[in-house]
Amino acid sequence: MSDNKQAALALGTKPVGQLLWQYALPAIVAMSASSLYNIIDRAMIGQIVGPEAIAGLGITFPFMNLSAAFGAAVGVGSSACISVKLGQKDYPTAQNLLGNTLTLNLIIGFSFMVICLLFLDPILYFFGASEVTLPYAREFMTVILLGNVMTHMYFGMNAVLRAAGKPKHAMYSVLFTVAMNILLVLTFVWWFRWGIRGAALATVTSQTIAMCWQLWLFSNKNEILHLKRGIYKLKKQLVSNIIAIGISPFLMNVTSCVIVIFMNNQFVRYGGDMAVGAYSIANSVVMMFFMFVMGVCQGMQPIVGYNYGAEKYDRMLRCLFMAIACATAILLVGWGLSMLFPTEIARIFTTDATLIDLAARGIRLDMLMFFVVGSQATITHFFQSIGKVKVSIFLSLSRQLILLLPMAYLFPLFWGLDGVWYSMPASDFLSFAMTIPMLMWYMKKFKAAKSE
Repeated sequence: MSDNKQAALALGTKPVGQLLWQYALPAIVAMSASSLYNIIDRAMIGQIVGPEAIAGLGITFPFMNLSAAFGAAVGVGSSACISVKLGQKDYPTAQNLLGNTLTLNLIIGFSFMVICLLFLDPILYFFGASEVTLPYAREFMTVILLGNVMTHMYFGMNAVLRAAGKPKHAMYSVLFTVAMNILLVLTFVWWFRWGIRGAALATVTSQTIAMCWQLWLFSNKNEILHLKRGIYKLKKQLVSNIIAIGISPFLMNVTSCVIVIFMNNQFVRYGGDMAVGAYSIANSVVMMFFMFVMGVCQGMQPIVGYNYGAEKYDRMLRCLFMAIACATAILLVGWGLSMLFPTEIARIFTTDATLIDLAARGIRLDMLMFFVVGSQATITHFFQSIGKVKVSIFLSLSRQLILLLPMAYLFPLFWGLDGVWYSMPASDFLSFAMTIPMLMWYMKKFKAAKSE
C-alpha cells in the first residue's frame, strides 16, 4: 500500500487528537511563518520607503483578497472534494479532481491577471487610492498580477497536498516560500532599494519556485494522486462540485475585499491617508494571529471531510471541538498582546509619530472582541468541509457583509473616525452569537443520524 493511501486511511482510524496535532501543527507553522513574512515585508516597506508606502500597500489588500478568493474557490473546493472521495475510497475521482484543479487554476489565474491589468488605475482609485498612494499601489500590484497564475497554482496545490495526507509537505512548501521571500525582500528592498516593487517581486519569485517543487511531488506515479494524461480535461460534475464547496471561501474573500474597499474609503473620509496606513498596520496584526487559526482550520479540514464521508460523526465532532479550543486559545494570546502593547507593535511598522498613535489606538479597538472570532471561523470552515454550502456561505457573510458593512457606515455618523474602528469588534461579537445556535442545531441532526 502506498504512503499516500495509508495516510488517507489513517484519517478514519488514528486518535483524533493525534491526527489534529499531526495535520494542524504543520499548517500552523506554515501560516505563522507566512504571517511573520508579511510583518517583515510591511515593516521594511514602512521603515525604508515611508508611511505613504504603508498606506499604498493598504490599498492593495482588496486586490490580494480578490485574487485569494478565486484561488480559494478552486483550492479549498477541490481539497474538500478530494478528502471526501478518499474517505469513500473513490480514488479515480480523486485523481481527476487533481487534474481539474490544475486546469481551473490556470484558466482563472490568467483571466484575472489580464482583466485587472487592463483596468488597474480605475480599480485602485475605487479601492480608496489617492494621488499620493496610487503610485505605490500600482507599482506593487503590477508585479503581483503578472505572477498571478503562479500564485493561484501554488495555493491550489498546497491545499491538495493537505487533502492527500501530506500536511508536512504542505508546511515545507510554505516555509520555503517564506524563507525565500524574506531573503529576497532583504536583497531587493534593503540592498538594491527597489522599494515596493522589490517586495512584490520577492513574493512572486518565491511562490513560483515552491510551485515547481509541488508539481514535482505530484509527478510521483506511485502515489494515488499524481499527474498523468487524461485528468486535465474539465468535467462538468467535478467542476460543479469544486465550485459548490469553493463558493463559500470565495464569497468570504470577496466579502473581505468589499469590506476593505469600503473601510479604506471610510478611513480616507474621516481620517485621511494616515488613517488608511493605521488600518493597514492594524489589519496586518489581525491577520498575523488569524493565520494561526487558519492553520488550525486547514489541519481540521481533511480529518472532518474524511470522517464525514465515512459517516464517523463522533470523530468528526471531536475534531471540531478540539479545533475550536485551539483557535480560541491562540486568539486570546493575540488579544492580550494587542491590549497591553499596541504602541510597541505599531513601532515595528513605522517611525512616524502620528501614524504610531493612530495605529496603536486602532489595534486596541480592532482587537477588542477578537478572542471570539476563532470559534466563529472554525465552525464556518467545519460546515464548508462537510459540504454544507448554504450554511457556510451564510456564516461567512454574516460577520462582515451583513453586520460590519452597515455598522461601518452608521457608527462614524455618531463617533467619527473612532466609529469606523468600533464597527469591527461589534460585528465580531454579533457574528459569534449567530454561529453557536447554528452549530447546536446541526449537532442534533448528527446525533439523530448516528442513532439511526
